[in-house]
Amino acid sequence: MDLRRHVRFIAVAASGLLTLQCASARDARPTDDPVASGPSTATAEPEGRFATVNGHRLWYRVSGQGPPVVLIPGGPGLSHTLFYPAFERLTDVARVVYFDPFGRGQSDRASTPSQYSFRGDVEDLEGLRQALGFDRITVYGVSYGGNLAQAYALRYPSSVRKLILAGTVYSAEAWQHAFDHMNIQVRHQFPDVWAELEALRAQGAVSCDPDYLRALGSAPFRLSYLYNPTAALPRFEQNVEVMCQILGSDATNVVGRDLESFDVERQVRDIVAPPLILAGRFDRVAMPRYTLRYRTLMPQAEVVLFEQSGHFVFVEEPEHHDDVVRAFLKK
Repeated sequence: MDLRRHVRFIAVAASGLLTLQCASARDARPTDDPVASGPSTATAEPEGRFATVNGHRLWYRVSGQGPPVVLIPGGPGLSHTLFYPAFERLTDVARVVYFDPFGRGQSDRASTPSQYSFRGDVEDLEGLRQALGFDRITVYGVSYGGNLAQAYALRYPSSVRKLILAGTVYSAEAWQHAFDHMNIQVRHQFPDVWAELEALRAQGAVSCDPDYLRALGSAPFRLSYLYNPTAALPRFEQNVEVMCQILGSDATNVVGRDLESFDVERQVRDIVAPPLILAGRFDRVAMPRYTLRYRTLMPQAEVVLFEQSGHFVFVEEPEHHDDVVRAFLKK
């Protein structure tokens, strides 16, 4: 499998641990027609548009009316499909902005993987805000998207109206503990898969090698990501090349490259925009041990713990999630 080509994955990698089944690629090209607004009950998503930001085209779509809320997917490498159609539920109180970051979904691909970076993702978010003509935006980031949201709020405080962080943490150290915890679960719950991974590592394989990814995909990601194993999941679409560039070649084991130096633990109290933290009691990725520390690190934040959720609170407790977010946006 060539990681340089555009592939679609029915997968989850919201924190870097990737378990996947590979599906065929599909080139989707949205038109430049005006974007659709309002809630959608159909499974097919309305077409979006492109904005040229920092020399590349980013796909986006705006739905609803009200203050803009920009949704930042995790991964790194996931597209906006993580959020659709769930966030159509909030179009009565917000202008929901779906977008595919550089290298993801329907946005442009880099000519070389070295063009993907955490800093570039932050700058693209500001470029998108300017391209869409928004004065200030609420940013909603999930997992890796929450890392971007925090960095963005610190770098561009005057651009952020409100900040929503879901299933995320504040440092590379906290993410490393997450990786370690997830690997322990695979080791103990799926020893046959772990034995295969160990054998591959003994041969010199690392996380981003195709054989390693394929073996890891044998362990269901629900083990780490969900409270209710029967919950209906969003559609995950990921460019693994982005993940491996930003997290490093051993991305499911070691936090490397761009995220190795990520640490805003002492800075988040300086974030000016009102923050809302959404945490799942049974999130085995962004674990409550770390997410609940925002109560101390960010005394200005409203922290809500969802007692029947894992990593994706908007999936497992949708009504509670929507009530909390809607009330926060109306304040």
